[in-house]
Amino acid sequence: MAPRPGQDFPQSKTAAAPSTSPFSGKAPSREKSRLTESFEGPVAPWRKWGPYVSERSWGGVREDYSPWGTAWDFLTHDMARSKAYRWGEDGIAGICDRYQLLVFALAFWNGHDAILKERMFGLSSPEGNHGEDTKEYWFYLDNTPTHSYMRMLYKYPQEEFPYAQLVAENAQRRGPEFELLDTGVFDEDRYFDIFVEYAKADPEDICIRIEAFNRGPKAAPLHLLPHLWFRNTWAWTNPPGAEPTIGQATPGRDYVTLIADNASAPPIPNLQFPYSLPKYYLYAPAGGQVLFTDNETNAPRIFGSWARSRKPHVKDAFHRYVIEGEQCVKHESGTKSCIHYSYDVASGDSVVLRLRLTSRPNADPLTDVDDIVQLRQREADEFYETVHPPKATEEERLIQRQALAGMLWSKQIYMFDVQSWLDGDDPHWPPPDSRKHGRNTRWRHLNSMRILSMPDKWEFPWFASWDLAFQCVTLALVDPHFAKHNLWLLLFEQFQHPNGQIPAYEWEFSDMNPPVQAWACWRVYQIEKRDTGKADTAFLEKCLHKLLMNFAWWVNRVDSQGNNVFEGGFLGLDNITVIDRGQKLPGGAVLEQSDGTGWMGFFCLYLMRIALELGNQNPTYDVLATKFFEHFVYIGAAMKKMGGRNYQLWDENDGFFYDVLRFPNGDFHKLRLRSLVGLIPLFAIEVLEKSDLKSHPDFLANVEWFIRNRPDLVGNACYSIGCDEKCTRYVLSIADPGQFHRIATRLWDPAEFLSDHGIRSLSRYHESHPFYFGESRLGYEPGESEAQLKGGNSNWRGPVWFPTSYLLIHSLLRFGDALGPDFAVKPSDGGQSVTARTMAREIAERMIRIFTRDADGHRPCFGDSTKFQTDPHWRDCLLFNEYYHGDTGKGLGASHQTGWTGLIASLIDEWRR
Repeated sequence: MAPRPGQDFPQSKTAAAPSTSPFSGKAPSREKSRLTESFEGPVAPWRKWGPYVSERSWGGVREDYSPWGTAWDFLTHDMARSKAYRWGEDGIAGICDRYQLLVFALAFWNGHDAILKERMFGLSSPEGNHGEDTKEYWFYLDNTPTHSYMRMLYKYPQEEFPYAQLVAENAQRRGPEFELLDTGVFDEDRYFDIFVEYAKADPEDICIRIEAFNRGPKAAPLHLLPHLWFRNTWAWTNPPGAEPTIGQATPGRDYVTLIADNASAPPIPNLQFPYSLPKYYLYAPAGGQVLFTDNETNAPRIFGSWARSRKPHVKDAFHRYVIEGEQCVKHESGTKSCIHYSYDVASGDSVVLRLRLTSRPNADPLTDVDDIVQLRQREADEFYETVHPPKATEEERLIQRQALAGMLWSKQIYMFDVQSWLDGDDPHWPPPDSRKHGRNTRWRHLNSMRILSMPDKWEFPWFASWDLAFQCVTLALVDPHFAKHNLWLLLFEQFQHPNGQIPAYEWEFSDMNPPVQAWACWRVYQIEKRDTGKADTAFLEKCLHKLLMNFAWWVNRVDSQGNNVFEGGFLGLDNITVIDRGQKLPGGAVLEQSDGTGWMGFFCLYLMRIALELGNQNPTYDVLATKFFEHFVYIGAAMKKMGGRNYQLWDENDGFFYDVLRFPNGDFHKLRLRSLVGLIPLFAIEVLEKSDLKSHPDFLANVEWFIRNRPDLVGNACYSIGCDEKCTRYVLSIADPGQFHRIATRLWDPAEFLSDHGIRSLSRYHESHPFYFGESRLGYEPGESEAQLKGGNSNWRGPVWFPTSYLLIHSLLRFGDALGPDFAVKPSDGGQSVTARTMAREIAERMIRIFTRDADGHRPCFGDSTKFQTDPHWRDCLLFNEYYHGDTGKGLGASHQTGWTGLIASLIDEWRR
């Protein structure tokens, strides 16, 4: 059953019997039982509350109502404390209910900062010397799929936070970024380690434990301000809607109580079912000062002195009250509240704050908080014992668990009604006319109130279609239901365009990301089948129908000549070439792309594989499998013959695939740049065993007919191999054995693609042999890029990237299956010959070693940071960066991208069995 609009999962009255993990041989853990508990209604109870709060809502597309689409300037970090958000809240260690009506998060003050620390700080894209970049340190240490237990760590300096220094120094830099540690604010360990734990006693009863350790040499002040507030859902229309309230109950013997009441609020628009919150009670120890204000914009500060705020008490009141001493708060009720605790923490000591957020009154709410936290932590340990593969070391288990914790913490409610955003809520205050001709005007149908996996809730607090596909593959290790749901959402009518296009990301939904969704659907299906014994063919079937629309869109959109050679455009590899591939080229020139064509071959093969799987139950799908087999053959032939033209994407002299720039007069220019673009065609490989095809006789007959009768088309894109007297394999591959061998010699050469830490995205050959095109130059840059294409915050000119490397590993395994153990590659540097399977294993091991300690006790991912490498309070706190230095393995780019870099958990799962 498909979910109704706005509904998480189909209504369930009976759940499948919980399965035992294949790793443990034990009864299912308590957490696994929670995942399969039966429920009625649109929201699974254990999923009702979670970490669905963004870490940055300012500086994004959804909150941008400027005439020019300058999102970073329209709502800055400095303005964020004063402006009510339209499309979702942000906070530190925030949690909220399923539709983010009520939010809980933390704020801090060290007695010196000029700003109350209510949200993480970082540089905007124009401010950073490599685009947007967070300048804080926090770590996701633990989480379970139902969020029954969550733990994170924030490192808060005791001296004044160096906001201005970070902005000024990065503005004048061209090299490495200037980080918070570089400012000296953590010298002598003058900081607090603030651990935040959440443990659900039941789905509507959340225990909260905060412990702050003073790591410094002297006593230091610390203010803890737990916040509880309602998202502003009422102020956008004319007339405004009814408002909820938060007030204070009569204090208990040793605690205070806040009561959040949403009873007066109207139903959520666009939901096809009722959703409301009961009263919630926030219990906290006595001794704090209860403060109220309203979650309303401070209009004069945001818009100018001419503007008037809707209410006299506004969003930034707690900042002004605590930091500036202004008497601007309320003491009875409001839509935003906090409790202000002030401590003086001795050196080496800690303070503990216990709270409880529950839908039921409790006469003794805080006594058993520690017990419940410890119980849920033990259950989390039991759950992960069933997840870790048996051959993983203790260190690898820590890495895998923190990677999965990061994936689970990075869930976020993604609220965006594009039509309302384009037209505005209040006809008396419409957006500027230029908005009608700006970004996303073709996507009025897109309407989301979904819980989605984010690439990074600070740097990229919005979904990206190809990131999400990889994220779901890793999430399937612990929560295949959620992984399938997220994959389906991109194909759901409120996301997928009526023409079949899948939205890329909110900065421009019409951009083109690589078509990896079919592969991801297949992988998630396989993982669930392996781990639970459940073959969810209904999921595959409904996805296939929508993927067919997407395939047709690709063929009609980016195969402009109808010759099965694809232009593709941006395709996610921001700066990998000298040409901005997201823009039209002057003079009618067209870039025919090796990676675009390779991705389409890859797309074909996984559609074929899905159709064959469904054909086991319904032979009608064998017809579709045949269609995609034939289309793959046409693509493979086109990459070699280019529709009869006198050039190819394959270069016989260099033994590599290149892009070709084609001009309207028939001239062409081959871009001889050895990059990931030329490796992506290797992704398009499938191996079919003849014995497995006996249940698909029509498909098998078509394959054999093509091999016998269309050698002009098939060439070496489809060939058969006899593996023994009774065995025949059919290999479908864009790269034939000879081409694979020639590419692999470069792949396995340390002077080209092979790094100690994986596969570089650009050959090191271009360090001494830069590529020139006109006045443009492109060389090997193993770290952060100097080029500012696509904002300049990522670099595909040398670093190691997990998503493409992960696909390459699996492709090498396929080539190993196809060509057998006797097919070996002699590297171009004259090194020892290796098989494809050995290459796959060694690449995986090198990528795992990015995170493990070497003989000196250092992790490559931490680079030259002494603090991270040696300090006992830092050395096991892992960050999962966007990409990694091509020579040293240091983590670079977005620092919390346990999105696709979470694939490290998948590598450990696959190579430690």
